[in-house]
Amino acid sequence: AGSFQEAGVIQQAYSLNFPLHVVPASCASCAPCPAWSAFSVSSPAIVLETVKQAGAGAEDRAEAVVVRLYEAHGSTVTAWLQTSLPIQKAMLCDLLERPVGSRSLPLEKQGLKLYFTPFRVLSVLLVLSC
Repeated sequence: AGSFQEAGVIQQAYSLNFPLHVVPASCASCAPCPAWSAFSVSSPAIVLETVKQAGAGAEDRAEAVVVRLYEAHGSTVTAWLQTSLPIQKAMLCDLLERPVGSRSLPLEKQGLKLYFTPFRVLSVLLVLSC
């Protein structure tokens, strides 16, 4: 019922086409491992499409990860990208993973604040602390 945004069509389509696979894990204490999520996004209009190790265009750093997100509802949105990874520096990059501009994105307590216009794709280069 309602619009495709209200009905969660995009989230349901991803769940159908890319189902989660459960991988058994064990902790040293034999107790159940705590739940863990590498990334979350604060807005249902934003889809975290890709997480990958950065290639050669990303300042030649093996400790860098690129995340690609897009706005899927045709709206203007401010969203927070949160991660449990130890981020040293974050910056916008192009599709070839080259930094755009010389400024780093501010790392705030809530995560990275990202601004989207309708259907905009953003690539973010995350340099991890070792």
